Amino acid sequence: MSSTFDRQIRPIYDAIDTGSNKSAIVACNKLLKKQPKNSLVKALKALALVRLQKVEESLVLSEEILAAKPTDESTLAAMSHVLRGLGRHSDIVTMYDTAWRQQPSNDDLAIQTFSANARTGNWKAAQQVAARMHKQFQEDRYLYWSVFCAVLQANDPATPPALRPVLYKLAHRLISSATIPSFVSADRFYVHLMILKELQMYDEATKLLESEMGRAVCRTSLVCDELRREIWTLKGSIKEEGQRAQDKVLKQGDRNWLEFLSVLDATFSDVASAKEVDDAAKESCKELINKTQQFLAQVADRDGMRDRSGPLALLELEVRARKYGLSTDASALYALAQSYFSQFGNKACCYEDLLPYVRFEGADLAQWTAFLETHTQTDTVDDLQRTINALKLVRYNLTQDELTPEQETKRAALYMETYSKGLKLGVDLPDTELQPADDLVLLASQTYVSLWKITNDATHLYRAVAVLEFGITKSKQSYLIRMHLIRLYQLLGAPSLALEHYRLLNAKQIQTDTVSHLILSRCSTFSLSSLGDLTYSNECMEASQIYLGNSQDTADFIVRAFVSEKYSQIPDFVALEDRLDNSLQRDIMKMEHVRMRVAHEPVTSDLVDMELIELKFIFDRLHFDNRDFDILPNYQPRIQPSFHEQTVLFGKPPGVTTMAIPLPESLHQGLPAS
Repeated sequence: MSSTFDRQIRPIYDAIDTGSNKSAIVACNKLLKKQPKNSLVKALKALALVRLQKVEESLVLSEEILAAKPTDESTLAAMSHVLRGLGRHSDIVTMYDTAWRQQPSNDDLAIQTFSANARTGNWKAAQQVAARMHKQFQEDRYLYWSVFCAVLQANDPATPPALRPVLYKLAHRLISSATIPSFVSADRFYVHLMILKELQMYDEATKLLESEMGRAVCRTSLVCDELRREIWTLKGSIKEEGQRAQDKVLKQGDRNWLEFLSVLDATFSDVASAKEVDDAAKESCKELINKTQQFLAQVADRDGMRDRSGPLALLELEVRARKYGLSTDASALYALAQSYFSQFGNKACCYEDLLPYVRFEGADLAQWTAFLETHTQTDTVDDLQRTINALKLVRYNLTQDELTPEQETKRAALYMETYSKGLKLGVDLPDTELQPADDLVLLASQTYVSLWKITNDATHLYRAVAVLEFGITKSKQSYLIRMHLIRLYQLLGAPSLALEHYRLLNAKQIQTDTVSHLILSRCSTFSLSSLGDLTYSNECMEASQIYLGNSQDTADFIVRAFVSEKYSQIPDFVALEDRLDNSLQRDIMKMEHVRMRVAHEPVTSDLVDMELIELKFIFDRLHFDNRDFDILPNYQPRIQPSFHEQTVLFGKPPGVTTMAIPLPESLHQGLPAS
């Protein structure tokens, strides 16, 4: 391209980049008068037209450009954006494939052809393209592209089950023909191990893993080490893996929790796998329990306050021993829990750590509660956190007799009193920081919700809102407080206030799919009421934007992962794209938006054709429920339903069946017959 043409074309690029598409079209028209056959200028004009939603004009230009079979990389890049905007993904593949066939020695065109197939998820064609690339350019990475595309094709739900082992065998044959061993790269080694695992070729996998280079790769790559652990388990070498994990923990100082789980699995492997456990197996397992206990105690003593893995593994060991009736000390679990709290009670994770192990009864419960109630200090941040954890754990084990309105009212007052003391520790914190006492506001609000459930008096919900609104003034960035307020305002029929707090959460990207259920799952209920908020419809439109850009973004991630040979990341990107394309929350939100449109807008052919017909395809999908219900912490007693269950509208979140609410007969008449 000449320097003169460069100067002429640069303003067009700048105009498109800045969104000045009309200016770009004017500049393109001027250049086309001088060079009417210039494909690059035509492609840029088509791109500007697409972004102005002038589809018909851009289609005419696109057909002209494709008919000319361009090979210029700039033209091809511009056309790929045009065709993507028009939804013509298969034409992108054809365009690059045609260009590569005209210039078969062009490595860049070959890569673009492969990338176009990868973006559309056409793994069969991508595998064939990568095989051609390896044959022509003799680069090992193209061989691995071909191998991994065969793996992805085998894992594709559309692939017939009988074809999957054939594809894995093809991948194994290809990877065995590589001139460079797979262990030169952690991700290549990962691909090799994954294929061997799927083909159940455990002996060959063991040979690779036991080699010096294989061990070196597993020491530095967590994904390879996790795959190695799975292979050892599948081949039945659970005890060998447990011994290996012990050596890694003691000699290498590895504190990966998966290593401790391997040790525990090996300890109970005999009784866990047997249908009937005889006395000899029990005695053998007891000996292993004693050895493991000594090992874990040694780790805990060595680490002290530096790491929680050892003490936590001791708790898990005791719980498993009780499960199989092999525990010899009735008070061991209480002693371990008390020791753990004494060491790590000043950490925010202590409550979640201990939750599976402190379901005490009788004398142990009384002793445990008495121990926790001695922690009431709020002089330092560590003291405050220890007190918060103690209050949470005491509340978790409350009995039915202790859940009276009077006692719950006293607890709520205690939580707020402790919160007031804790605020002094964060008085100098900037607005961007969370208050160390925030969890006490959540405890108090959930206590008032419990009171509402016990007494059926909505006054307690207003009290819960009052303490949360006070808490948000002290900790403006607390998303947990805002989520609690959203739930309670919905229960109280205050949709505008709930929507205001949701907007202040400022959910981004994938968070929209996981947390929008808080406000949008039943938004038509609030939008259509006499006191409803009409802006819920706008919120649905904004939240749906993530799904529009999902395919392009994740496809780009997949291509980048291939180029950088990060094969272990690709299945996650493929799964992410699939889960978002078939998101249950997406379709629930779509249904809610249609309900609002039907109620607020005239029933036109556009509404019927574009919206209601599309809804007919929702029920044919296999949905993925990506909604995050665990993001709301639960500080209610274990004998009560969780806070989420107590506050969800109508007692359960909406699902596929709740979307199928009959439409008025007049609207059904506008739909084509099924």
